[in-house]
Amino acid sequence: MATIEFPVNSLGKSVHERLRQNIDEIRGRLADAAARARRDAAGITVVIVTKTVGVDVVRALIELGEKDFGENRIQSALPKIAEVGPGPTWHMIGHLQRNKVRKALADFAVLHAVDSVKLAAAVDRIAGETGRVVPVFLEVNVSGEGTKQGFEASAIMEEFENRLQLRHLDLRGLMTMAPYSDDPEDSRPYFSKLRDLRDRIRTETGLAMPDLSMGMSGDYEVAVEEGATCLRIGTAFFEDV
Repeated sequence: MATIEFPVNSLGKSVHERLRQNIDEIRGRLADAAARARRDAAGITVVIVTKTVGVDVVRALIELGEKDFGENRIQSALPKIAEVGPGPTWHMIGHLQRNKVRKALADFAVLHAVDSVKLAAAVDRIAGETGRVVPVFLEVNVSGEGTKQGFEASAIMEEFENRLQLRHLDLRGLMTMAPYSDDPEDSRPYFSKLRDLRDRIRTETGLAMPDLSMGMSGDYEVAVEEGATCLRIGTAFFEDV
């Protein structure tokens, strides 16, 4: 996907206003979904996926009050993070190769797609070298699609019992991606399944695991209704910008 670049001299009032309108619309729809589920919208983190936009748009979003941003590729993310500078919280939302864990931990605060025991062990080891405890989500392939990464839902309890007791990981919860569909309702059973799996893990292990990272531009309202605490939204923020 091509990067949408906005040179400094083109980021005028109209761009800021359109970004503000998109933010207000998304936040409003999120609040409505939370109300339907009798939840507090303040407890839901919106991670803006910025892989298709340049530094100046990220800075504009920061000026408009946003603070959580997500990238899915180390190579393109690190220069952007360095140029934006301190302030935002950066979330690694894509597949992370084990040989890039050290680079990721230098700039990302949260890892959303820890998709194997080997990757979890690598993060634990490298985090331990600096005395850091890293917030992570375990990615679960709830749809069973062969093209998706992640733990198998049927096997994750065994992994917890045998191999996932790692001292330098803060297991925030589970993450998933529903299969693509034009109908947001098609995502509901997958989000429900992830929530039920998280609840089972909490019951059987005693771990808090308070969070669920699920829901994107096309289905985030359904995700909120099904218990999402962290949304990964990109396209919806940049419509008509």
